[in-house]
Amino acid sequence: MGRVKDRLFRRRRGGILLHVTSLPGSNLGIDAYRFVDFLAEAGITVWQILPLGPTHEDLSPYQCLSVHAGNPKLISLQFLVEEPWFGVYDIDLSDCGDALWQGYRRFTLYASQAIRAEFAAFCREQAFWLEDYVLFQALRETQDNAPWFEWPQKLRGHVFKELGAVGQELETLMDRNRFEQFIFFRQWSRLKNYANGHGVLIFGDMPIFVAHDSADVWARPEYFTVDRGGRLTAMAGVPPDYFSATGQCWGNPLYQWDRLEDDGFSWWLERVRTQLKLCDIIRIDHFRGLESYWEIPAGSKTAVKGRWVKAPGEALFRALEDSYGSLPLVAEDLGVITPAVDALRDQFHLPGMKVLQFAFEGGPDNPYLPENHLENCVVYTGTHDNDTILGWFNSLSEDKRHHVYECLGFPAEPMPWALIECAFQSVAKHAVVPMQDLLELGSEGRMNLPGMIENNNWRWHFNWPQVKPDLAARIRYLVSHYGRL
Repeated sequence: MGRVKDRLFRRRRGGILLHVTSLPGSNLGIDAYRFVDFLAEAGITVWQILPLGPTHEDLSPYQCLSVHAGNPKLISLQFLVEEPWFGVYDIDLSDCGDALWQGYRRFTLYASQAIRAEFAAFCREQAFWLEDYVLFQALRETQDNAPWFEWPQKLRGHVFKELGAVGQELETLMDRNRFEQFIFFRQWSRLKNYANGHGVLIFGDMPIFVAHDSADVWARPEYFTVDRGGRLTAMAGVPPDYFSATGQCWGNPLYQWDRLEDDGFSWWLERVRTQLKLCDIIRIDHFRGLESYWEIPAGSKTAVKGRWVKAPGEALFRALEDSYGSLPLVAEDLGVITPAVDALRDQFHLPGMKVLQFAFEGGPDNPYLPENHLENCVVYTGTHDNDTILGWFNSLSEDKRHHVYECLGFPAEPMPWALIECAFQSVAKHAVVPMQDLLELGSEGRMNLPGMIENNNWRWHFNWPQVKPDLAARIRYLVSHYGRL
């Protein structure tokens, strides 16, 4: 792995973790551009986000309906209605579904030849995933958005596709979904170009596994642990760990790695191709699953009765190298990590992750302690799965809080800034801080509580009045002082 990674990691950088949904407008509109301006003013050159795909009702970006598609709910309706072909509008911009329908209708009637040609080119270039996705979504809509494995048998997977022509209703729904993806990728490309033009790299996130109810599993069930009816035969998760005493059952199907490898990992190559279009850097979530994964019997209520199964990570990365050369990947290597996982990461020179909230348990060999960091890693105060610094710190006993300050050398700054400064001070090439910590929020700012579904996961967003007038300057001082400017 060479030049691309060297270019991205040759110098120290500061980053902020904030998903698009956590912007004040929760979309790709004006607040996203204002946030890029804030990053540039603060000397921040990395904007880390979560996956951008269309979500289910639980809003988790780690259980998307497609590994390729963008979430239409992130489309800026204000930017949409300002398109020249939209014309005079009198619609409710709070109704995303209706606005997109109106946009599609007006596009079909009034779009110029130039924009129609751009749309046609997009559909051709993305056909390798787009056609499966739009058919899946159209069918799902006719089935009241039920999971595909609960549809009538004739509609499941390529059995339906082989029947031939679809009706006019499906054709219209499919074309509207093509339009939505065209608009999403168009708006995202503009935002990414704006960020890059201001010296800001987009740091994306690629979940290792795929949602059971997704276009990917529906279209290619032979690549996943599902039976002929689409039901799970085995599922993914993690054993008991820091976050859960009973582990986590994620409900995702596992990969049929033998079949994927027989096909030259073409499915993975296509997936990475899309991510390279969306992002400058890609975090591989749950990297350890590419060395060995935790296989849980289908129907299990907890992840306790699982087993580790070997994965062909080395062969996969060699295939990726052969197709794309140097790749800007970061390994999420948190949790139960073995020497074999470390060896796979280091064999391909992938930066790992260090989370400071994990640093203050155990002894001096704790790899998350600042003195044990490596240059080839990304350090975080916390991730989207952690509590905020203040929420975490305030939950500690008085003795543990004293221990944290002792490990940090009794800094003059109180929390959260003591830990923020520690991150920027680290030898790690990249240091990333969640926006919640920079806003000095408590547990009310937490993005996700792993293993919990019926709560406020994935719903947090900030408002501009929360950003203190001197915040950008305060961040810029730390970025400059620790050589990350």
